[in-house]
Amino acid sequence: MEIIKIGAMWCPACLVMKKIWPKIEEDYNVKIKHLDLDFDEEEVKPYNVGDILPVIVIKKDGKEIKRIIGEKNYDSLKKEIDEIL
Repeated sequence: MEIIKIGAMWCPACLVMKKIWPKIEEDYNVKIKHLDLDFDEEEVKPYNVGDILPVIVIKKDGKEIKRIIGEKNYDSLKKEIDEIL
């Protein structure tokens, strides 16, 4: 499983969720790829990011299997990840 988090420094929801990511990495033994819309725009383009951030893309075997958009608390994010596992 691969988790890609797309956010921006100016995004309030991204800042609120910042403290959640280390725990998610620990819980699922996964390295999260953090892409910042402000700096990695070329790398972000293939993900077709809309107006709402953050965007969390979950991939398995190189294919996107889930996309989570917007601010989530730890419990709801964990629940959405658990549903696909």
